[in-house]
Parts: sequence; C-alpha cells; structure tokens
Amino acid sequence: MKSSGLALLVDDEEDLRRSTAQSLNLAGFDVETFDGGERALDKVGYSFDGVVVTDIRMPGMDGITLMARIHEIDPDIPVILVTGHGDVQLAVRAMREGAYDFIEKPFSAQQLGDTAGRALDRRRLVLENRRLRAAAGRRDDIEARLPGRHPQMVDLRHRLRAVAGTDADVLVIGDTGTGKEVLARALHDSSGRASGPFVVINCAALPSTLIESELFGHEVGAFPGAMRARFGKFEHARGGTVLLDEIGSMPLELQAKLLRVIQERAITRLGSNEPVPLDVRFVAASKTDLETEVAGGRFRADLFYRLNVVTLRLPPLSGRREDIPLLFTQLVREAAARYRRDDVEVPPSVIADVARRDWPGNVRELRNAADRYVLGMHVQDGQKQPASNGEGLAERVAEFERSVIAGTLSAHGGNLKPVYEALGISRKTLYEKMRKFGLDRRQHRG
Repeated sequence: MKSSGLALLVDDEEDLRRSTAQSLNLAGFDVETFDGGERALDKVGYSFDGVVVTDIRMPGMDGITLMARIHEIDPDIPVILVTGHGDVQLAVRAMREGAYDFIEKPFSAQQLGDTAGRALDRRRLVLENRRLRAAAGRRDDIEARLPGRHPQMVDLRHRLRAVAGTDADVLVIGDTGTGKEVLARALHDSSGRASGPFVVINCAALPSTLIESELFGHEVGAFPGAMRARFGKFEHARGGTVLLDEIGSMPLELQAKLLRVIQERAITRLGSNEPVPLDVRFVAASKTDLETEVAGGRFRADLFYRLNVVTLRLPPLSGRREDIPLLFTQLVREAAARYRRDDVEVPPSVIADVARRDWPGNVRELRNAADRYVLGMHVQDGQKQPASNGEGLAERVAEFERSVIAGTLSAHGGNLKPVYEALGISRKTLYEKMRKFGLDRRQHRG
C-alpha cells in the first residue's frame, strides 16, 4: 500500500499505542511511535510533512503541552488529540487554541484514518502554498521565521542561506529572547538534514549527576540503577542537528569530552569501550560572548574555535527598532490564527505605542504582547516607558512619526489608500514622509 504520509503517534500506554499505530497503518500512514512528547518534538519542523496524534493524559508532558510546543515551532502542524470521556471539554477548549481535531475513545480505525487523512491534506496544502509564495518571489520560510528589514537581519538571512546547505558547525550569539532556537531550526529545516531529528540540549538545565548519561547514553550496569541500555541525546540525533543551547553554561570537564565528540564525530556510551559513529551537525547558542568567557577561563579556547566555524549574530530589538511595527503585526496575525480569532485589527495608535517602547525581552516579549492583544488584554501590561537615550525632542518626534507610518503600512499590507486615510493625511503628504524616512511600501506587504 502506498503511504499517504507520516504520522507521529504519542501515547504512554503500550497496548493502546500499538493498536492505534495499526489503525494508522491501515489508513496508509507510515507511523513513528513515542511513549512521551519530548522525543516526538525532535521530529517536527517547519517543513514537516505529516500529522501528530497524541493522547491528552500522559505523565510528564501532556498532550496539550505537547501541542503548544509543536505550534511554537510551526502553528500549522495539525495535532489530533485522543481523549477519554472526561477530557472532551478540555479537548474542545484545545481546539480553540489550535488543535486540528479530537477523537474520543473508543474510536474506530476508519474514524481515525479519515480524520488523519483530512489533517494531512490540510498540511500539504499549507506546504504547497508556502512553496508557491516562495516561487512567486514572496518571503521564503527563512524570512517568515526571521523577519525584519534592518540591514543586520537582511545580512543574517543571507549568511544563513549560504551556510544551510553545508555541514559546517555554527555558533549563534544573541540576547535572551532574540530567537536563537528559531534560527537554529530554520538552519536545520533548510539543510539536507531536514528529515532527520532536531535535538535541543539545554546545557544550563542538565542535571550534573546524569549529564554524561543524558548526552552519551549508557550500557547495562554502567552505574547503580542502569538496568537497561539507553541511547543518549547525541546518538538519538544521528542524521540530524544538535542544538547546544546555553553552551557557555557547560561544565569545563564536560567541555573536554564534547570537544572530542566534535573532533572525532563519535561517542562512547558509559560502561562501553566501543565508539559509536555520530553523523550530526552541531549548532551552539549562547547569550554571552564566548570570547569573553574564554578570556576569563570559563570556556575552553579549543572548543570555542571548533564551534566557531561560522558565527551568526542575532541583533536585539533595541538595535533594529524600525522592525518592531512589522514584527508586531506579523505576531498578531500568527496569534490570531493560533487562537482562531478572525480579523484582528491593529490600529495606528497601538502600533505607535508598541514602536516607542523598550522590549528588553526582545522578540519573545513582543510575541507575548501580541498574544495578550489578540486575547483582548492591554498591550502595555508589564511594560515600562523607554528611556530617551539622550535624544532631543526633534529626534524623538521623528522616530515616533516614522514608527507610526511603518506600522500602519505593515497593518495594511503596504496598500497606501487605507494608510493615508487611517493617518488622516493626504496621499501626497504620505509619499513625502515615506521618502523622508526611507520607507518602501513593498517591504511591508504580507
């Protein structure tokens, strides 16, 4: 039977997992099964061509949380929730938050197959539309995920595209909330490894007592309690990409072992002497300047130079303030789609307020503000007024005026008539001000 697509199935109960997988197989799906959500997350990406079927009630990461994590990667990946009788209200609420559908136990193989088939059709339509948009000269996937017209962002996307097709290891530097993991996922999805796993390792959160076992895996009896052999995260990522997040937090003694892994592209499980070949690409991310850490003796110089084949730097929002209106309107559109809210308008007054504020949490904080706005909460919640940075009144007024016009252009997709009508100025005045501020309507089209 020709497969109709890929289905990721997540259920902690082995018998139900086996029977549900059989139902999906009968519907023509290739099925990958998981007993928890963490490993399933490694398989999804912006170019993922499939569906996710997950139970709601699971220990650790439940199905609702898994869905939210998947939609942080790509809000258009269809997630089907499997519910017990008592979970139906929860599932209905989850559908308002972006679930594709839910199926109540017990369900027939045909019911599951039909639902998954419709979800796959929708996913493939989304992917095809993205390809058509790219072919028509509109924004590609990389620009959709890393938007902005500031020269630093244009250069960053150019460098990312140039390195994506290689296997070069990459170092990503950027403040908290600038989108380091988003960049790493875009790099992975644009590479020849896109169909392989994308494994995120938070070096700051690894338990010190289990850190080697987590990364390298272990054999039976390697330490007390090791009752069965276990793959580590590095081995699980074979054929894909490993993101070493907060690499600067990795203990020095483990840095030496990581250096050997990168040099030899092989790991040795705890309790074994046999090396295991490792076909992975490493992307390391840091919010601190690693050269400073090297100078301070907190990071190995040899590891830094191994990781630093290519460095990509994400600028903070404070360094590209003119991008804030464009970013906010895009994030509002994404939030509206995620929460299934239609026609969420962003008036110029809100755009102007957003543009003149500081966003120390960068894109992450701006995204939270967009979510609050779509949910009907005040966008200013938790915000402080920005400092003037020594600017005179004329400079601050000009910056405000430029931000309002840029934001209104973004809100109306670059169409000039609704822009000058919304701003209460003539078409000629709008043209003059756009020329004065170097604004191009084509850069604000959706």
